[in-house]
Amino acid sequence: MAAHGRSALRDLFDESPTPHIAHPPRTHHRDFYVATDGSFREAGGGLGAVIETRDGTRVARIATADTPPDNNVAEYRALHLGLDVLAARAPPDARVGVLVDHDDLASNVNNAILATNHPDRKPPRPYTVPSASSNHWRGIQARLTGFGEIRAARIDSDDNPAHPLANAPDQYEHVNRELDRCVLPEPPQPSATQFPPPSRANRNGNHGGSHASD
Repeated sequence: MAAHGRSALRDLFDESPTPHIAHPPRTHHRDFYVATDGSFREAGGGLGAVIETRDGTRVARIATADTPPDNNVAEYRALHLGLDVLAARAPPDARVGVLVDHDDLASNVNNAILATNHPDRKPPRPYTVPSASSNHWRGIQARLTGFGEIRAARIDSDDNPAHPLANAPDQYEHVNRELDRCVLPEPPQPSATQFPPPSRANRNGNHGGSHASD
């Protein structure tokens, strides 16, 4: 459960591994958090996204039906959608935390971020993007450069608040009628010296491969 005045997504982000990027103290001062999920069913899938500010204010929720060819492609479509919605509501210097339950997607996002600081813009590790997601991956990369700072954390599917929105978009269709909100988080309060939590990028060895929600 989130502490009073803190985002539930922030708590998830702070306690989850960020592949290839360690958690420095300033990680805990994201302005916005966006959790996304995509699902695939033979009868049709869905995309879900939840966006919150640092202080727990909900910015947007999305639940929409989709027809992706598989789970992996659905995850890329969902993140592209979530970043598009956030970009329309956040200032360009916003610090953003992304939460996804797909190993390769989180890894690719952080690789892309690290590549922006490389002289040749080469990622430290090769991207592993499904061929059917190439257009959405290009859209994601373009959005990543449109924020002040951004990084991705890998969370469990059971903890992902976007999971039910993606898996039952018809049941959650009402969230799309919530009022649009363009809100900024409250300024961070001064606090005692912070110590960075250990990087968990290499933990949870059983998550070595790609993982997508059902």
